[in-house]
Amino acid sequence: MTHDDDATELAPLPFASARVLGAGLIGRLLALALARRGCRVDLYDAQGPDGAGAAARVAAAMLAPLAESAVAPPPVARMGRYALDRWPRLLAGLTTTAAPVFFQREGTLVLWHRQDAAEAERFARVVERTRGWIGDDLPPIRHLDAAGIVALEPALRGSRFAQGLYLAGEGQLDNRALLAALHAALVAQPNVTLHWHRPMAPDAIDPGAAERVIDCRGLGARPQWAALRGVRGEVIRVHAPDVALSRPTRLIHPRYPLYIAPKPEGVFVIGATEIESGDMSPMSVRSTLELLSAAYAVHSGFGEARILELATHCRPTLPDHLPSLRWHGPRVLQVNGLYRHGFLLAPALLAMTLELLATGESPLAARFGLDPMAATAARDAA
Repeated sequence: MTHDDDATELAPLPFASARVLGAGLIGRLLALALARRGCRVDLYDAQGPDGAGAAARVAAAMLAPLAESAVAPPPVARMGRYALDRWPRLLAGLTTTAAPVFFQREGTLVLWHRQDAAEAERFARVVERTRGWIGDDLPPIRHLDAAGIVALEPALRGSRFAQGLYLAGEGQLDNRALLAALHAALVAQPNVTLHWHRPMAPDAIDPGAAERVIDCRGLGARPQWAALRGVRGEVIRVHAPDVALSRPTRLIHPRYPLYIAPKPEGVFVIGATEIESGDMSPMSVRSTLELLSAAYAVHSGFGEARILELATHCRPTLPDHLPSLRWHGPRVLQVNGLYRHGFLLAPALLAMTLELLATGESPLAARFGLDPMAATAARDAA
């Protein structure tokens, strides 16, 4: 994947100041990118700097375009392939203000029980097809037997898994460390003003010709974007220093696709549930038992893990499960709909947003297969 969009991203901005509403993942990335290009930036959020109100804080932050293609539309896989190359460059720009953010591209291991072999065959066909049209520079998909699984993850010796897939080149990062690093970078920018615990809606702002408003509030934007809905996600963070998995592991299951993502210092993020609901209440006993039981089935060492957190959040979702950029009146751009793929999509959404703000159009949107009307709307609203 080439980065011929860099020239557009660095094009002069036709405005001198910006107000970014919402300090989740995309809001922080965008505020920092604009500030580093000389723009005066005010960043508003209803919560504090730890990102407690952001869906990005409750995430596994896996970068798995092939694995996600089994349940996601094609543009998600295309944007995810872009993210694999883009994230290291974005993270490199944060090392001067914070400790390095954990990032790896050790691939994804996919496992299944014998009774789920038919679903595994379907999954394999989908990811093989996806690899063909998002970039065959990704390593070939490896089909593993029991010995191959153990060679890749010795900790699974003696497990009940006889077959698996290895999706080399996929990755992950540490979501909370990234949010903290972005906050540190924003604090270090003299042209950025941070407004914590201060919610702001675009209807309360009347930007002039030299200012833009970018609304990245996720579900907070529902009063201005009726199609948005919440899809509840639940994850469990555990400390399991005796479990030595070195890469994200996914378990194919007829009801939920479990994932186990290892983080630094023996921490694992376990998740799967996806519920059509805007409910932000604590995790149910049923969900907790299902997730922990499935994790224990992958590795019995999770039986001695210590539960650090049961976390829930609702991801902002549009009807087609794709992200969108649209103009909400002159000079107010809305960026939303990242759904369950925030970290997979964020680099592409950042680049497309910068294109629209700089030139009024986004060639990247067409490359990824998104609705090109956003570019037309941008020109009409300028």
